[in-house]
Amino acid sequence: MKFQLLLGSLLSQIKVRHWWLGILLWIALVAPAQASVILRVAIERGVNQARVGSSTTAVVKDNTGRTLGQLPAMSAFYAQAVPGGVALDKWQSGLFWIEPSGKGFVYIGDRWFRGRTLVVPTEKGIDVVNWVDLEEYLYSVVGGEMSSGWPEEALKAQAIAARTYALYKREQQRTNPVYDLGDTPDRWQIYKGVSSESPKTYAAVDATAGQVLTYNNNLILSVFHACSGGHTENVEDVWSNPLPYLRAVQDYDQNVKECNWQKTFTPAEISARVTGVGNVREIVPESFSPFRSVKALRVVGDKGTKVLRGEEVRTALRLRSTRFNVTRGADGSFTLQGAGFGHGLGMSQWGAYNLALSGANYLQILGHYYRGVSLTPIKAK
Repeated sequence: MKFQLLLGSLLSQIKVRHWWLGILLWIALVAPAQASVILRVAIERGVNQARVGSSTTAVVKDNTGRTLGQLPAMSAFYAQAVPGGVALDKWQSGLFWIEPSGKGFVYIGDRWFRGRTLVVPTEKGIDVVNWVDLEEYLYSVVGGEMSSGWPEEALKAQAIAARTYALYKREQQRTNPVYDLGDTPDRWQIYKGVSSESPKTYAAVDATAGQVLTYNNNLILSVFHACSGGHTENVEDVWSNPLPYLRAVQDYDQNVKECNWQKTFTPAEISARVTGVGNVREIVPESFSPFRSVKALRVVGDKGTKVLRGEEVRTALRLRSTRFNVTRGADGSFTLQGAGFGHGLGMSQWGAYNLALSGANYLQILGHYYRGVSLTPIKAK
């Protein structure tokens, strides 16, 4: 199935107001990348169908690399799972490559991306994967993870943390034949395609091109979060595996409104989220980290008791953080008063923002949140 893509939808994602500025930004967007590392980012996973297209005429190839034909510019088609493979327009194959001509963008779902597109069948349907240069991927991720209006040094720190994280996850996914990363923040990094790029994200990525964080010559797990609420955590107090570079440090995000929160639950709401305990009678923090994050939360009901540990607490109750106090209301409700947003490990993005405003450079920011690490050129494999 084919339908037209509007050029305006692409330009609106690049956020331009004047036609001449649009031309300048278009040139900037299609400038060649500096790195040669390719990432495979899954944009759609396990779906029955997905929209795909290209901003320029695109070549379509099958699983043998044979050219099947072309997709016209600014038109989108549905790629669909069929017995034995994938269908796209008038073709059917074991998989499809969509490769734009010139410096074109690819269209997947409802967004524009750099690079090329791979459509592959899976047990659950199809995966649509964006093959993209690492540095071009970061143009988008930096703008997705931080506001492009933030200080330059904070954006540089984010670029290096995101580059390191992407390569760390890529190494973990070596046995995955289809993709290295996804595009959602629950497990990966925020990757919105060209809509989150800007001149400031280009500058931050280009200024730090090829730089990653290592510990004993190995890539680190350079996790980050929005804000900790005054102090980050030691990794073993949140996850099980201690890492020497993810140590608790003072943070600088206490003045951020988004980092202070309150949430009230009825007993029935907690029962729905913590199964197996029946009607909830009480919730009691059993243990804390040295910096007052809840490490274990005991949920007591009329049919049993369950203890949530570490990140289970945050995910089960859908909280911003695990740093909170519990009070019981006269109506039986439970009110959680908390601070922080995220797991509290590694770099605090709002902390990086405030450190940059105070004059810290990106090396000082990274050295504060990731202890004992080195800045190293990429060693691609």
